[in-house]
Amino acid sequence: MTRNYNFAILLSVIAVLLLPALTSAALVEQQPLVLQYHNGQLLKGRITVNLVWYGSFTPIQRSIIVDFINSLSSPSAKLPSAASWWKTTENYKGGSSALVVGKQFLHSAYTLGKSLKNKDLMALASKFNAQSNELSAITVVLTAKDVAVEGFCMRCGTHGSTRPVNGKPRTAYVWVGNSETQCPGQCAWPFHQPIYGPQTPPLVAPNGDVGIDGMIINLATLLAGTVTNPFNNGYFQGPATAPLEAVTACTGAFGSGSYPGYPGQVLVDKASGASFNAYGLSGRRYLLPAMWDPQTSKCRTLV
Repeated sequence: MTRNYNFAILLSVIAVLLLPALTSAALVEQQPLVLQYHNGQLLKGRITVNLVWYGSFTPIQRSIIVDFINSLSSPSAKLPSAASWWKTTENYKGGSSALVVGKQFLHSAYTLGKSLKNKDLMALASKFNAQSNELSAITVVLTAKDVAVEGFCMRCGTHGSTRPVNGKPRTAYVWVGNSETQCPGQCAWPFHQPIYGPQTPPLVAPNGDVGIDGMIINLATLLAGTVTNPFNNGYFQGPATAPLEAVTACTGAFGSGSYPGYPGQVLVDKASGASFNAYGLSGRRYLLPAMWDPQTSKCRTLV
């Protein structure tokens, strides 16, 4: 079973609700948001994140994503940091989840072609897991901008679990695609104008790459969903087949004062005009979405 990060449908709902809601939003008291814990296994402790790069990625693009994952468990960056964002996952049962980048596979030859089905994503993740001795690991499959993936425009990524291989237990996996040329209005917002709703100017991407910075948002969303609901019986709201998880329950919020179609107040670099809300390793900056905090039952933003 996979859980899709479905931005297209969410944005279409936002478009319908936005205009009549804006004038009365301040007068309506929102009901508490609660993600129920379904007593299943969560991913806690040291977790190895293995990366499968499918298609052509530049060394700079790869370094941005690797730095981001490593930033999540590094306290050295100044606040607000990617690590302080990730720390919210400690408030879910079981304690902390420390992510460490493990092995990386480069599939630059497009061995499965440039049009992938869901089964191909599963095959890429399963093949890696069969070669790995990590019992507590996440395989992240990243597809390049020229790789079409089944259902791409209706989801910006997905997470699920592979089938047991050679007696090894099932392992969690994530897929995220580069949406620079495919559906950027859904999957790279707010760095690209949305296809629905108000056409406000997009934000400037903090690493200068709309596709990769959009992937960071989606990867952050899915990693949080994976550690808090890895096998479809962790934390979520709604039906198990289409759950709202740690970050998807807070879709569209990046800073204080956010509302549907407006990401909220974030930090802006005076020199480049780039928008961000988290510092990372190697001087990186990222824009990370709000995450539901079990301690407050609210969506928490960094700024």
